[in-house]
Amino acid sequence: MSLPLVPNFIAGEWSRPAGLSTTPVFNPSTGDVIAECPAGGVAEVNAAVAAAQAAFPEWRETPAVERARVFFRYRHLVEQNFDALCQTVSREHGKTLAEARGSVYRGLENIEYACGVPTLLFGDTLENLARGVDCETILQPLGVCAGITPFNFPAMVPLWMFPLAIACGNTFVLKPSEKVPLTAVRLVELLEKAGLPKGVLNLVHGGRPAVDTLLTHPLVRAVSFVGSTPIAKYIYETGTRHGKRVQANGGAKNYIVIMPDADVPKTVEALSTAAFGCAGERCMAGSTALTVGAAAERLLPSLVAAARAIKVGPTDRAAQPDMGPVITAPHRDRVLSLVASGEQEGAKVICDGRGVKVADAPGGFYVGATIVDHVAQTMTLAREEVFGPVLNVMRMDDLDRAIEQTNRSAFGNGAAIFTNSGRAAREFKHRVKAGMVGINVGVPATMAMFPFTGWDDSFYGDLHIQGKEAVQFYTQQKVTTSRWFASGEGDVWRK
Repeated sequence: MSLPLVPNFIAGEWSRPAGLSTTPVFNPSTGDVIAECPAGGVAEVNAAVAAAQAAFPEWRETPAVERARVFFRYRHLVEQNFDALCQTVSREHGKTLAEARGSVYRGLENIEYACGVPTLLFGDTLENLARGVDCETILQPLGVCAGITPFNFPAMVPLWMFPLAIACGNTFVLKPSEKVPLTAVRLVELLEKAGLPKGVLNLVHGGRPAVDTLLTHPLVRAVSFVGSTPIAKYIYETGTRHGKRVQANGGAKNYIVIMPDADVPKTVEALSTAAFGCAGERCMAGSTALTVGAAAERLLPSLVAAARAIKVGPTDRAAQPDMGPVITAPHRDRVLSLVASGEQEGAKVICDGRGVKVADAPGGFYVGATIVDHVAQTMTLAREEVFGPVLNVMRMDDLDRAIEQTNRSAFGNGAAIFTNSGRAAREFKHRVKAGMVGINVGVPATMAMFPFTGWDDSFYGDLHIQGKEAVQFYTQQKVTTSRWFASGEGDVWRK
């Protein structure tokens, strides 16, 4: 039986390009291949960029209130199709339906933010900057923008990008991960149905040739990216070298400090979600717990019990597990190898999810919740982003050493502290080197109106995704200084 070929969307037309090699799209819950994704490249990207460029002049002249109305209709359509969209996310990624709903809802918040674009595009005005001289600023769109998105949030991350970019008056080319293209197709279908003009949003699939074409194409003005740190650095360096604005979000190693006075039940609940939610496949995962003083003895027995109680299984069925699979078999094997390396280097696995068996889905890509104690900074497990349901535990003598350990990381996406001490919380917030900080919040990911502010090797660029910074990223500022002469004033040439 032939599998469906995922279509491109270029200049308002859906097409399934023939003659290209393809990559399989898996259902991670079963290991079955459910579609084939075309490996497009230069020709497909060039066509998409040409379509976006052709659509730009008319779209930029469309009043902001009319552009906003498109996204009000889009929001309504996403809500109408919410459950089906979540099921698509779950089927091709492996998230539980609850996790899929949460991620799609976060994406919906970004559509709502884009609906406010008429006020987001307000400029500034000052009368009498000098005598008889006025000054004003306006925000204008850039042109063709591009988004390159990862596998771990098939709906949310694309919705971080194209709604606001398009609402600001730009046109857009979306290149989603070839591992999860089906959700992107559905998102584009719904925006087409909302009345978006042809060519304003284009969808192409492919690997590195497609990415490199976007990064070097002279008509692409800005590139948004989310993915691993090595690729983020490559995206940033290549894109900026070719004169583009780039915001490139990379990986992370997020530390969660647990003080001796932390509320144990609430901390266990939050830490379990932070470490094992979405099977650990998120850049805001709380992957390392820094237990301070007696916190380890207070916390770990309950945490291990909670982790062992997490039910792992297929997410494409009515009966839902607590945690689904990871994205592919090779990724599962990488996670397992990193846990093994920690054990070989002297750490102790106190909750072992490596041998998990799912009887009704033996072909799925499963790893159970895993906790590794006595992890040292020198270990590979401590330095590399695992991107799986694995929690490292490092024991600290005091808060100072916990902050120092957190700040040694090359990454700087998120960090959190669990404590009942306002002094400890303030000290942590003030000194920790991370863009997003949680106080008794395990996953301090921001909502649509705030920027997603990674630091250091977690982000390359100047203006972050989401919020006012994203509006700045997708627009350019123009300053006009004006003076109107009174009759005869300044008419030196007449004399």
